[in-house]
Amino acid sequence: EGRGLHFRCRVMPGRNSIAANSPRKGSPPVIFDHRTYTCRPGTVNRQLELYYQHGYATQTKHLGEPVLYGVTETGPINTYIHVWAYEDAADRAKRRAAMQADPDWHAFMAKSSEAGYLLSQENRILEAAPFFKVRR
Repeated sequence: EGRGLHFRCRVMPGRNSIAANSPRKGSPPVIFDHRTYTCRPGTVNRQLELYYQHGYATQTKHLGEPVLYGVTETGPINTYIHVWAYEDAADRAKRRAAMQADPDWHAFMAKSSEAGYLLSQENRILEAAPFFKVRR
């Protein structure tokens, strides 16, 4: 695309770690919300720039820092993913309801809809495998 912000997939260390994102500080979360978004060809970076400017602060205010935010380099192209960590389904529902009630989130959603970059969204709730250990 040439202009604007460019994003690459990376796990965020320190305060953005899985354990730090958990409401139980120091304990790993029980569930992960994995979201995949598909954009019109050539618009992923524009969508991410729009999100970063108008949605990121509001979303992280309610959900905490994401475990991962990344752009697909192989496989289905024109996609990006983000992963959020929650203590359990009730914690997820509570935090997402607070975000959905925030007028700033509604403003971002209107801007995103108006831009028309997104084609589809897929969500998955994941549980950590029993042997998975949180890296610190």
